[in-house]
Amino acid sequence: MRAVLSLGSNLGDRLAYLKSVIDFFGPAVVAVSSVYETKPWGVEDQPDFLNAVCIVDDPERDEWSWLRAGQELERRAGRVRELRWGPRTLDVDVVTVDGVRSDDPELLLPHPGTRERASVLIPWLEIDPAAVLPGHGPVRDLLAARPDSDRQSVRLLQPFPRQQRP
Repeated sequence: MRAVLSLGSNLGDRLAYLKSVIDFFGPAVVAVSSVYETKPWGVEDQPDFLNAVCIVDDPERDEWSWLRAGQELERRAGRVRELRWGPRTLDVDVVTVDGVRSDDPELLLPHPGTRERASVLIPWLEIDPAAVLPGHGPVRDLLAARPDSDRQSVRLLQPFPRQQRP
């Protein structure tokens, strides 16, 4: 199944943690956005984040498999969950999987809060200009509805240090 994953890190070697996700999924990676630097969301007294979005596709994986893989990558990165929206070495969120909807508390799909986070919407649009967030509409429209301050807080840092597949 095809999935959209949101990646974030604000502790340690932030770029290396993001790159570890892309390296792990290897051939399943369809596209990777540039890397953006953003202010923290939720708990603001912490370092800035590096964020990226990737699209992955693997017929052997369903939404639960993408979730478990992301959790394993967070574990390998030494992520500690002490504070909701707190600092982290790595955060891998499953944003959407082939339009699947889930109300399971462990796997809410589409990922809650996506439509309010320019830090997800901007990199997602970069790699999929026709993206649609199931149940909420075109990502382009969701981004346009965000306040200017929200959109401007997402700063392009650099292209992702990996070539995308054609």
